[in-house]
Amino acid sequence: MASATAPALDTIGVPKEIKGDERRVALTPDGAAELVQMGCQVLIEHDAGRGSGFLDEMYISAGAHIVATAKEAWSAELVLKVKEPQAAEFDLLRPDLTLFTYLHLAAYPNVAAALTSAGCTAFAYETVTDRNGGLPLLAPMSEIAGKLATQMGAHHLSAHLGGSGVLLGGAPGVAPASVVIIGGGNVGWASATMALGLGAQVTVIDASLDRLRWIDEHSFGRLVHLAANRSTIARSVEHADLVIGAVLVAGDKAPVVVSEDMIRTMRPGSVVVDVAIDQGGCIETSEETTHANPTVEIHGVLHYAVGNMPGAVPQTSTLALTNATLPRVTKLAQYGHSVVDIDPHMAEGLNVQAGEIVNETVAHSLV
Repeated sequence: MASATAPALDTIGVPKEIKGDERRVALTPDGAAELVQMGCQVLIEHDAGRGSGFLDEMYISAGAHIVATAKEAWSAELVLKVKEPQAAEFDLLRPDLTLFTYLHLAAYPNVAAALTSAGCTAFAYETVTDRNGGLPLLAPMSEIAGKLATQMGAHHLSAHLGGSGVLLGGAPGVAPASVVIIGGGNVGWASATMALGLGAQVTVIDASLDRLRWIDEHSFGRLVHLAANRSTIARSVEHADLVIGAVLVAGDKAPVVVSEDMIRTMRPGSVVVDVAIDQGGCIETSEETTHANPTVEIHGVLHYAVGNMPGAVPQTSTLALTNATLPRVTKLAQYGHSVVDIDPHMAEGLNVQAGEIVNETVAHSLV
């Protein structure tokens, strides 16, 4: 039975992701059923969920409509995506559209220009907050990206991929690899727990002493934790087999914490993983790569900087993401743009309104 009060945004579209090797989808069949129950018409582009294991038939059973083209999905009042609009989608933006997705406008100023030029309204998953000041829609992907950073870093240390041939956990009588993680937030902690599980020697560097105390309490002495400064980072990076850049400033460009000079000091075949690449990157020598071509070698060091890392595990990532986004999607559909007047946390997620950048941090990053 549909909701007694008609949703403010009652047509919801879910186009298929077109960013390279991106197989996630912004809405599961279960989520579609929730929105249909509210009285929404849900338009799913054909095969939008296939890469995550959700077939068209599953959406149809949930009450959604399958549409043949991206244009039909984008015709909805509210469009849900995973990744920022790609250049091929810019022409589908329009003034009466509300978009809800990861935007990362600090790293993609061309997307910001397209959104403002189109005059649409866009909410970004990564700047929605919670009552504790956290980033609840970024956290699940940060946790997955953190685990993947260690997994992919360990994989690319293999000699046949150009790595140094070091096994993360070592062997009896052989020292384990040294993993240095810069940033102790959700990404860094997830990376650290994964690396510890594989038997590596782990160092976490963070600027917050409170966060380092938390890491100390929860790691039970199994890793080294250091206060961040240039010298500490330089010494740690020099001797690392794997460096993971996990620094985040919500809505703004990531600060560069590993310089090119530091990269030059690393042993040939070492690996760096820049998880912050979708916010511009925190390693000076990083350039965005893809799942199809994930690494580049610079100064003898392999750089892994895939901009949509969780897309490598789309089934897990889609479920984790939509568990977090669905309550906000239903609220946005129910109240429309007035959601910002009743929910200050969704208000933080509003990046573009009627063609203007309205999030102060994002606006600053684009100056």
